[in-house]
Amino acid sequence: MPMPSPDRLVILDRDGVINQDSDAYVKSLEEFLPYPSAIAAIGCLCRAGWTVTVATNQSGIARGYYSEATLGEMHAELRRRVAAAGGELAHIAYCPHGPDDDCDCRKPLPGLLEQIRDALDLDSLEGSWMVGDSLRDLQAGETQGCHRVLVRTGKGERTLAKHPELAARGSEPRVFADLAAFVDWLLAEQAP
Repeated sequence: MPMPSPDRLVILDRDGVINQDSDAYVKSLEEFLPYPSAIAAIGCLCRAGWTVTVATNQSGIARGYYSEATLGEMHAELRRRVAAAGGELAHIAYCPHGPDDDCDCRKPLPGLLEQIRDALDLDSLEGSWMVGDSLRDLQAGETQGCHRVLVRTGKGERTLAKHPELAARGSEPRVFADLAAFVDWLLAEQAP
């Protein structure tokens, strides 16, 4: 893997961006259903020399819906699928805490992104891309100087309905139908 730099780094939320989300939580490997287009998009990014990471709130652990071992199974399957598409996830950061646990990693707090920054040995994340389907994803990215992208998959449409100002043209966040549409745009924008 090439040495990462912030301007060639994409940080992805998981549920709703990479895989189908559920209001009842994604609690098992059987319920973990990646979007084929998202897996292919991650592979394209990696093959084009981008570093891809994941930052995901997983409060279902604190709520007792599934264990960290089950989450590990889901992430092993995610890594397997991404590798089959010609890609690699440089780091997966997750917050196992609930909303009342007073942690520093639950998005919109910056802890998960700071974990990624430290894991990749970067000085900052300024200029990298944060892709999510919720306001808290965008807020976490903003704390670190990331370009922000909202996808309409997962909770994205609901987020836009609650916050129509997010869809303002010519400003951040940029809004795309899904991860694949964002990656197509990004790779075209960054072409030499």
